[in-house]
Amino acid sequence: MSQTDPGTALTSGEEPTARAVRSSRAILADYAIVWVVLALFVGLGLTTDGFLSAANIKNVLDQQSLLLIAAALATITMIAGGFDVSQGALYVVAPLFALQVEHATGSAPVAILAGVGVGLLVGIVNGLLVAVVRINSFISTLAISTMAFGVGYVVSASSILRPASPTDWAVLSRSTILGLTSATWIAAAVVAVAWFALARTTFGRYVYAVGANAEAARLAGVRTLLVTGTTFALSGAAAALAGVMDSSRSLSSTPSDDLSFVFSVIAAIVVGGTSIAGGEGTIWRTIFGAFFIALLGNGFNLHQVDPIFQRIVQGAVIIGAVSLDSWSRSRRA
Repeated sequence: MSQTDPGTALTSGEEPTARAVRSSRAILADYAIVWVVLALFVGLGLTTDGFLSAANIKNVLDQQSLLLIAAALATITMIAGGFDVSQGALYVVAPLFALQVEHATGSAPVAILAGVGVGLLVGIVNGLLVAVVRINSFISTLAISTMAFGVGYVVSASSILRPASPTDWAVLSRSTILGLTSATWIAAAVVAVAWFALARTTFGRYVYAVGANAEAARLAGVRTLLVTGTTFALSGAAAALAGVMDSSRSLSSTPSDDLSFVFSVIAAIVVGGTSIAGGEGTIWRTIFGAFFIALLGNGFNLHQVDPIFQRIVQGAVIIGAVSLDSWSRSRRA
């Protein structure tokens, strides 16, 4: 009769359990944002009158649609190692250009294309500054933001602009399809395309490679300058589209120096778990990050919490998310 070493038997008996524990911990960590959002949703549903109403859910989806459009593409930029602060300026300035074109041509579709084109052009400039001139992306896009805000005041003559044909202009965001606004459907389409491009295409693999180690990616044959430039171009176009859609919703556009939109975009991305150091992240995480912030804000509003307190909490959430990212990266290292 053969004998088995007690130590070996103990190890073989513990290994499956240890693997199961590690697997469970990995699932909890990898999908932490999902569990948090689900817990928040259930908590608000149980404690907040009107939260689960169809009208409120549709309102949350509609209100987050513009943020999701910009954040989905900004996620790709961040994964590639970039940081696009100019999205906030393009969100404000692109609809000013678009409405001026609408006044001149009388065509809403042409004006919308013009507004998105402005964002695409500025995004290309950002990409050139970062990839070719090699200026830090935060600094270059912040400088571009300052310039763009100034151009917005010039284009609008420091005045609120309104569409010449409000009915045509409202179609972009206010139309209703199967009970949901057109803004919600457009956001879903943009997010789906961005998700597919990042997760299922060669371009997406290159984005991760450039963000993880740009020099190694270049030596491996990746056209790093083109990849980086493309991510900024797409980010600019997305922010411009979101801005034009916002003007379609409000039937106006106002020049300002407001950075709150890009702050919300960055919050959604980092809370979702995309690393600000590049090389890590997914679109679906940004979606959950956006809805975490949306549900938090919606719950505060339904409970009539002071907006100033809401901003304090939002800032604390971002600091917590970035701190967690830094801690997890240091542990892996």
